[in-house]
Amino acid sequence: MRIFIIGAGHMGAWLAEELCLEHDLAIYDIDTSKLTYLSRAKKLLELHEVDSFKPQLVINTVSLRYTRKAFDEILPFLPEDCLLSDIASVKTGFYEFYRGIGKRFVSTHPMFGPTFADLRDLHDEHAIIIKESDAEGKAFFRSFYSKLHIKVHEYTFEEHDKAMAYSLSIPYASSLVFATCMKEKEAPGTTFRKHLEIAQGLLSKDDHLVADIMFNQYSIQHIEEINAQMAHLLYIIKKRDYEEMHRFLKRLRNNVALFLDRVNR
Repeated sequence: MRIFIIGAGHMGAWLAEELCLEHDLAIYDIDTSKLTYLSRAKKLLELHEVDSFKPQLVINTVSLRYTRKAFDEILPFLPEDCLLSDIASVKTGFYEFYRGIGKRFVSTHPMFGPTFADLRDLHDEHAIIIKESDAEGKAFFRSFYSKLHIKVHEYTFEEHDKAMAYSLSIPYASSLVFATCMKEKEAPGTTFRKHLEIAQGLLSKDDHLVADIMFNQYSIQHIEEINAQMAHLLYIIKKRDYEEMHRFLKRLRNNVALFLDRVNR
């Protein structure tokens, strides 16, 4: 298959390296320096060059803020039957966008990235394929992810964003709150250090990506729940209520145990 990738950032470069072994692949990035080390892919320096490449699949990996703009810029140079694809972490508005332009599409979300994942070993990682996507596109990405031993799930656009509000906004919010409490003094504990590493990883991400995750329309209910639980914990601490602390911790242990039991089934 002839595949064209827009964006040579971490995920774009990773996809290029994985796909170029079995497919005819071209890649473009507005920052041409990012193309330097992609030895097996055809490097396009201007968008209009894709016209002669005639891709069958376009994978848009630019940051969420510019995903639709990148599609708009490339559409005039694509064959009529070209399949469009995105890997956006928030899907709000994408279904309407694809329907508006009248193109076949496949929307997926690799639930991992270079910050925390080992891209050489992905057997514990997950990816989502959007149910409303084109059947050929879904089959392509299911095969691709499965070959890398990535666990594949199918969600609707709405189900995806609800799941991301739960799985991303909660840990993101926790890490952001932790980072706001940082002081200029040493904290030698291993627990602190582990939380610090997670916060550093999160804050190394693009600001717009972090904002888009937090601005997901379904995130606010989870943030409000965190706020309520923190208020309850503060109440327990102020009262120095050992019995209530015991009940609070028991409930949290049950939450974690139930989650792990479901995951490990």
